[in-house]
Amino acid sequence: MQIREAAAVDWPRIWPFWHRIVAAGETYTWDRATSEEVARSLWMGPAKRVFVVEDETGAIVASAFVTPNYGGPAARIANAGFMVDPAQAGRGIGRALAEHVLTEARADGYRGMVFNAVVETNPAVKLWLSLGFTILGTVPEAFDHPRHGRVGLHIMYRAL
Repeated sequence: MQIREAAAVDWPRIWPFWHRIVAAGETYTWDRATSEEVARSLWMGPAKRVFVVEDETGAIVASAFVTPNYGGPAARIANAGFMVDPAQAGRGIGRALAEHVLTEARADGYRGMVFNAVVETNPAVKLWLSLGFTILGTVPEAFDHPRHGRVGLHIMYRAL
């Protein structure tokens, strides 16, 4: 498994699992019908530093971005997004990518990372807690989950 910075040419290999994850409507607050053009802008925008994970065959199996969560005097607090191809779940890819991104964010001068909307039923909550994130609060019944109904959105934070 290799983790590297993404290039623009990687997007066509990120899009299939990005689309599958967002269309499922279980973990991201983006519109389930997000077009590829809009998705590319959301994930690969100019303010974002994007990473990909390639498996032993060279297939891209995960991606993440880091970007400032705020501007001005609070610009040293990062935000990030993570996606692992659902077909690759359970292989430790998400943890390896998260550890890499946290290290890179710290090296880039970020002092902390905040997640603004982690769906409380998302299995990744356990990963974030194990990596030192805390739940600052939960917006109750803020997310219409396709299987669980209305569930909360956690706001999570970790100092870097």
